[in-house]
Amino acid sequence: MPCWAPRRHVRDRQALLDALAITGFERLESQVRRTLDRAGEDFPARLRAAVNTFVRFATDNAALLELMFSSKHREGAEDVRAAAEPGFALMFGLITQGQESGEVAPGDPERVSIVLVATMQGIATLINGDMVDVSLLDELTDRATDQFLRGAGPA
Repeated sequence: MPCWAPRRHVRDRQALLDALAITGFERLESQVRRTLDRAGEDFPARLRAAVNTFVRFATDNAALLELMFSSKHREGAEDVRAAAEPGFALMFGLITQGQESGEVAPGDPERVSIVLVATMQGIATLINGDMVDVSLLDELTDRATDQFLRGAGPA
């Protein structure tokens, strides 16, 4: 039975790590996209679904997530950064939808998206670092989403 030998398909260790990070970003984007497709048009429901999917992926794949986000900042990691863009674009688009519906205050949707992604990353980091018990995951993501909606809403 033939086996897959990584050394025959990638040039070095860094190329293998980059390939894993790229695959991780593609999987994350695909999962969030499928979740949004099923969530309907209601902005709060779409936001809640996206946040839950992201944080669940981040906690189910802790080592991969760390690799994904550390790899994209390395010099020469243009392919990894390019793979990250569609997922960030989904969140950017979601915030834009919230602004268009009046449920998110006007402003730079990219900056609002950064706050949301930082919140999701923070929850995942706390859980992955065993600083918060995983049993609180759903409650924390629900609370964070509610607080985000109140804080980002129109004045």
